[in-house]
Amino acid sequence: MIRSMTGFGRAEATVDGRDIIFEIKSVNHRYFELNCRTTRGFGFLEERLKSYLKGKIKRGKVDVYVSLSQKEDTESIVTINKNLAAGYINALKSLADDYGIKDDISVSTVAEYSDIFQIHKAPEDEEQVWNSVQSVADAAIESFLKMREIEGSRLKEDVMSRADTILSIVEEIENTSSQRVKNYENRLKERIQELLGSAEFDEQRVLTEVAIFADKVAVDEETVRLRSHLEQLSGLMNGNSEVGRKIDFIIQEMNREANTIGSKANDSDLAHKIVDIKAEIEKIREQIQNIE
Repeated sequence: MIRSMTGFGRAEATVDGRDIIFEIKSVNHRYFELNCRTTRGFGFLEERLKSYLKGKIKRGKVDVYVSLSQKEDTESIVTINKNLAAGYINALKSLADDYGIKDDISVSTVAEYSDIFQIHKAPEDEEQVWNSVQSVADAAIESFLKMREIEGSRLKEDVMSRADTILSIVEEIENTSSQRVKNYENRLKERIQELLGSAEFDEQRVLTEVAIFADKVAVDEETVRLRSHLEQLSGLMNGNSEVGRKIDFIIQEMNREANTIGSKANDSDLAHKIVDIKAEIEKIREQIQNIE
């Protein structure tokens, strides 16, 4: 199954008394790279998610956002910074004495200085938190992977269409190869006739020159290799493993064969065909940058 490296998924639910939001998105990247943001205090989820996602995503720059609320029944312990509280009380008494203000300091007055309080939450059960997050993550990841598969099928369709175009051009090149040699032979004879007039010329010498030319411009080996590369491309596109990097190598080889044929081009028609092949190869190269 061909997958794109671009995708997005989101899910939210209340699990075990905790509101959880999970978002995941990805863009192209040579390798797998994860950037994870979580609610403060839940940083331990990052390593869990990295290990979990590596089994599902092979390539791509992946961004994950996890939002978790505190459970309502979470035990909290409130302590008082007594030194700081004493400092506030003394400062207030000094203010009252210095300016003749009525001393009406009360507990509620001092409580307004919230920094004297320290709130301690009971330690989170990491395994329980992970299990809750995983149930929501699975829904978001399923949607995310589905989007990558849909986009991947579009990429596959486009790549195979361009591969078919290349194959049809290769067939045209093969079909006209012998005619190019024949055209050269005719031009050579006409040129010799122009130079020698009615005088006889060595037919065997002409055939030798034509044979040399035919060998020089022969592209049979290159077209056979191009066909082989196209077959490999088709096999990979119809396979079930990650193929992005493998296809990239095949595209390089296809481009190499096209360049070799182009260097042997002896007429404008063949040259134009090579330009068309290389244009399709470049478009395939652009598309496979999106494939996982």
